[in-house]
Amino acid sequence: MSLAMGLRGQITRSLALMTLGIILLSVFGSYAFYAIAVTYLPDSISETWMPSQVELIWIVCTIVAAFSMSWFVAIRLSRRILTPLNSVAGSLRAIAEGRLDARAPMDHHAIGETAQLVRDFNDMAEQLQHMTREREFWNAAIAHELRTPVTILRGRLQGLAEGVFSPSTEIFAGLLRQVEGLNHIIEDLRVLSLNDSGHLELQWAEVDLASEISSLVSTFAAALTAKGFFPKLELDTVMLVRCDVIRIRQALTALLDNTLRHATPGTITLRLSSSDNRYHLSIEDAGPGIPEQAATSIFEAFRRIDPSRSRQSGGSGLGLAVVKAIAEAHGGNVVCRPSGKGGTIFELTWPAFLPRELALRPT
Repeated sequence: MSLAMGLRGQITRSLALMTLGIILLSVFGSYAFYAIAVTYLPDSISETWMPSQVELIWIVCTIVAAFSMSWFVAIRLSRRILTPLNSVAGSLRAIAEGRLDARAPMDHHAIGETAQLVRDFNDMAEQLQHMTREREFWNAAIAHELRTPVTILRGRLQGLAEGVFSPSTEIFAGLLRQVEGLNHIIEDLRVLSLNDSGHLELQWAEVDLASEISSLVSTFAAALTAKGFFPKLELDTVMLVRCDVIRIRQALTALLDNTLRHATPGTITLRLSSSDNRYHLSIEDAGPGIPEQAATSIFEAFRRIDPSRSRQSGGSGLGLAVVKAIAEAHGGNVVCRPSGKGGTIFELTWPAFLPRELALRPT
């Protein structure tokens, strides 16, 4: 409330003081003038409606003093109001011309709403510049991720067309894998875009999630065993879980794939439980752990702990971002934290009841 009244109060006080000053100057100044004139210059007072020369001088001096007072108040107010506004207007023109690093300088005379306007504008400009950098980063990252499979497909197909390669089951299987990889990237991008726009729709149902997890782990069993991983299931098998089972399977698949790529071979523990009206689904690996400074950004798209990793060894950089999107679509979240045993725990949590904002969302 004090912030909203700052500029209004300043204008009110300034105008009130200016009016009071002019009244005091006119009334008491005139009283003092005539008192002195009558005492020391009695012949200078006009007896008619036309003022004398001395009275004219006093009138002119009073007008000049009142005008000076008004001018001082106007300059003071304009400095507090117009200077910040002109600063914001100039920075807006600069941003419109493409200079996104333009910022409105904060004048120390600015108060109340004008000072808040400058701060809000600079915050908005900072967010706009950040969003532009993120868009450029996304465009470059998407182009990079799509370039490898497209290049491989083009080379193999060109080789087949020119007779360099002989058609075989192995070549067609390799082409199919590249197409599946492209489809996976496109689906991940679609999920992230839908979540950002608030249109990632879920098919809610009460399911035996423990059974679904067991089935999914079975499909990964051969790949896990081949790389030295041994799954351990700690699942609450007596409860029905309210969720979109397809999306939860997608999130768990991304976490298992992340474990296969980056974790140290050993036991991986999957847990499913409920407490405090929330479901908890977690996967714990045996190491090597994730640096604390990277844990906060690991769920951002195209963010890798080691930027030098290639797509083949490091994945597309979308998997954990998709996990976060699915958790948020369920009204929950996902966290990454140390396990206490040298490994890492990825945990999804979401409400056991349907959140009101999700219940009202059209399906």
